[in-house]
Amino acid sequence: MLKIVLNCLTVILGAAAIACGFNLFLVPHHLLSGGVAGLSMLIGYFTKFNISTMYFIINIPMLIAGWFILGKRFISLSILSVIVTTWILAWVPVQSVVSDPLLASVFGGVLVGVGAGISFRVGGSTGGFDIIGSIVTTYRDFPVGTVLVGLNGLVILAAGYLNNDWNIALASMLSIFVTGKVLDQIYVSHTKITVYIITEHTDKLLSRMLTTPRGVSKIKIEGAFSHTEKDMLMTVTTRYELVELKRIIKEVDPAAFVNIVETVGVMGSFRRR
Repeated sequence: MLKIVLNCLTVILGAAAIACGFNLFLVPHHLLSGGVAGLSMLIGYFTKFNISTMYFIINIPMLIAGWFILGKRFISLSILSVIVTTWILAWVPVQSVVSDPLLASVFGGVLVGVGAGISFRVGGSTGGFDIIGSIVTTYRDFPVGTVLVGLNGLVILAAGYLNNDWNIALASMLSIFVTGKVLDQIYVSHTKITVYIITEHTDKLLSRMLTTPRGVSKIKIEGAFSHTEKDMLMTVTTRYELVELKRIIKEVDPAAFVNIVETVGVMGSFRRR
């Protein structure tokens, strides 16, 4: 229970950082962030619709899709992030902290990257395009970052065209780049991870692991000192899914020996068919 509370508080803190990055740095200069936030800003700049309202509305169908495809726990934290971000966006006044658009793009990007990164660390997301990227990588061995870059690129092009000012578009690209770099320092989303698990509860743990989209191999091993035969489970997953896998292991066998190794590359089918 304590861990759940701490995770929720972390997501709330991340949402606050994101909202402050928007209203104190990006929005006053008509700059864009990445993802659904950038799309919401674009709509808000050129229509009478409120940015916070659009942010919430556009996220709804993506959260619903993620609920059925990615799992309730991941999306529950994402829903919390979206709701808190929407509320703080409506509460914090739009007020420029710096007068230079380039400084605003950099420091706004830093705040958004920190907020998104700490949300990812506890197994959630900030909603929007992150969910689309997660869904894509669940079905295809395709980097989330590539999906997000493509979607964000379309938003930036639309901003430059509608504003007829490519300086704003380029400054927005800088903000998104900074956000990505900060996020990478805190949490690398698509890095593949190989997990080796030595457990006394093979069947129970295996049944839980097979509910995930990744395959699992069972390997017979023998302890060099005790000469006791045991089972070792091996699976390759992503950092998006590692938090959930670690939770499953702790629930089934807290005493299991787990070795987590970063994987350089994968050949063949990455997703269990």
